[in-house]
Amino acid sequence: MATVADIFQVLNTLAPFDTQMSFDNAGFLVGWGEQKVEKALVALDITQEVVDEAKQLGAQLIVSHHPVIFHPLKQVTDESTTGQLVLSMIQGGISAICAHTNLDSAEHGVNTCLANQLKLTECMVLEPQGTDPNGTIYGIGRVGTCHTPGCSAAQYAAFVKEALNGAGVRFVDAGKPVHRVAVGGGACGSMLDLVKAQGCDTFVTADVKYDQFLQAKAWGINLLDGGHFATEQVVCPALCACLSQECPEVQWSLSQVHHEVYQCL
Repeated sequence: MATVADIFQVLNTLAPFDTQMSFDNAGFLVGWGEQKVEKALVALDITQEVVDEAKQLGAQLIVSHHPVIFHPLKQVTDESTTGQLVLSMIQGGISAICAHTNLDSAEHGVNTCLANQLKLTECMVLEPQGTDPNGTIYGIGRVGTCHTPGCSAAQYAAFVKEALNGAGVRFVDAGKPVHRVAVGGGACGSMLDLVKAQGCDTFVTADVKYDQFLQAKAWGINLLDGGHFATEQVVCPALCACLSQECPEVQWSLSQVHHEVYQCL
């Protein structure tokens, strides 16, 4: 039977934790390394609802994208949201492994899944960060060719909303038909200059700031904000399938209770 430590090593092969960014806190964050795992849950975030779901399933492990502990903790009490989550997990005998920016940049991670979900072809890495032991380039973002080249920004925004099952898409139409598209799962608006350097006419990301919309329009780039959850949730089904294949002795489940936190009218 697989242990938490065994599953960590599988994830470390898929998305090496030493490739995470300096500000990050990805890794084995809660629990017991030698704990036997019969059932495990995959979710984008570890919320109280997700912890409750894991308890109902009888899971010993949650694998998430966003770290359940991000900022340094000076205390673990029920007086903070993070403290409540950690205590609830410990009480339920549930461990946590969180693959964050290392999964963003991995060959088959968040950005590849996002590019695939949007049917981009001829993809390349937007911001290369290095090469893995197999010589494969890893990094943040992807650049590819639109599956329906020549469509308008509004038409593409409607496609993105449907493809990602998002709550909504904010976008600026720079007046360019959509051909060469860059994607960045999560908050990648700061990569706009790299998108411009790659000659892209369209950029799909999340958490876009007002000044970034203004800059995109000035540079003639259609900028689409598909939402943080929607642009990253695409990795969870793929991650669950991969872990099911690599650790078949574990019963893997994809969270059914974790959804977009906000609504759009």
